[in-house]
Amino acid sequence: MSDVADFVDAALQREGSWYRAESEKARLGSDLEFYGASVGAVRGTIRDAGRRYPKLTHDDITQLSSELWALPVFERRLAAIVLLQSAVPMLFNSDLTRIEGFVREARLRALVDPLALDVIGPLLEALDGKSRVRAEKALDRWASDDDVWVRRAALLAPLRAIRAGRGEPARFEAHAAAAVAEPPGPGQDPGIVREAISFVLTDLAKHRPELRLSANVGLTD
Repeated sequence: MSDVADFVDAALQREGSWYRAESEKARLGSDLEFYGASVGAVRGTIRDAGRRYPKLTHDDITQLSSELWALPVFERRLAAIVLLQSAVPMLFNSDLTRIEGFVREARLRALVDPLALDVIGPLLEALDGKSRVRAEKALDRWASDDDVWVRRAALLAPLRAIRAGRGEPARFEAHAAAAVAEPPGPGQDPGIVREAISFVLTDLAKHRPELRLSANVGLTD
């Protein structure tokens, strides 16, 4: 590993505890390993890494995210997400390929949801021109992907922009309809997709009650 990846890993292990590791593993029902570091400790570790290594470039950050993600440890993968979140202004639409790979491997709400809400959505908002068009086409494809977690990411990604009045509710409706139009791949739970749709609708009903989203977003039979 690189020096900065070693620094992050060592800090996460120091912040961990066996009882929190066992508790979180049981709560999340995950096959990943757990150090037992809190979410606050993960965020603090990434802040400390930024202070210790202040001149990280785009390529440094994306490479570091892959290094952290490479081992099946929950806190390392969460740290990769926090790192990308902190570097959204530096990211390109081409980075969605790497992030899509993370989504496919995550298979866990506690990782997929922050990837969608805190990284993919803000990344999309920061783009313009042809880069924005390419990114939107990628999410159009994700909405009907065989992988339910990829569909979930496409549905959750625009939530904060729509909530703030900057997003496109019609695009969310189209993604929701596409996400439930075809059965997912073998052995996958379609409830993961419907749950994401319900989450967005509930949130928008609270924060944007003036919106009248179509009833055919996929929750009706």
